[in-house]
Amino acid sequence: MFVKDNSINVIGEELKTCSDNPKTGFFRDGCCNTCDADQGSHTVCAIMTSEFLAFSKYVGNDLSTPRPEFEFPGLKAGDSWCLCASRFLQAHYEGCAPKVNLHSTHQKATEVVPLEILELYSENI
Repeated sequence: MFVKDNSINVIGEELKTCSDNPKTGFFRDGCCNTCDADQGSHTVCAIMTSEFLAFSKYVGNDLSTPRPEFEFPGLKAGDSWCLCASRFLQAHYEGCAPKVNLHSTHQKATEVVPLEILELYSENI
C-alpha cells in the first residue's frame, strides 16, 4: 500500500483537484498527489494543448490515443492532467510547455521544476 505525501500545492495551500474527467493522478484520485513509488513525479497539473500532445507523442509518450485496457480515455486540448514534472520541464526547454494550474500542482514538482518556471505558465496569475 502506498502512502501519499502531504497534499500541499506549490503555493503552500491544500492541493486542489486537477481533473475528475478524465480522472488523473498517480492515485487516479483527480489530484496530483504523489508518493515515493511515483517514479515519474506526476505532480504538475497541466492544461493540454495540441502542440504539447504532439510533442509528447513525438518523444514517446502518446497521451492522445485512448487505451481502454488501462481505463485511459486519451487526452485532447483543454483537458487537465497530472503530468510528469520532468516531461513538463523538457517541454519548457523545447518551447511547447502547456499552461499550469498552480493550485493543483503538488509542491514536490518543485524538486524537478523551479517554481519560477511553473509560474511562467500559470493559469492562476
